[in-house]
Amino acid sequence: MTKNKFSAEQVVRLLKEAESGERTVTDICRDRGITKNTFYAWKKKFGGMEAAETRRLRDLERENLV
Repeated sequence: MTKNKFSAEQVVRLLKEAESGERTVTDICRDRGITKNTFYAWKKKFGGMEAAETRRLRDLERENLV
């Protein structure tokens, strides 16, 4: 399995930045070096989550691997 460049908490921060309207999705993607497809995949997976919820999700995913 490959290691992700961004942690779940960082992804949530980027999504919140886009939701707030501070910057456009295009600007965020360009600055972070990701594609729009990646951004929207993250939005589908992490949309509406808080940082604490992402930690819980990560723990649950680890449990499922065992």
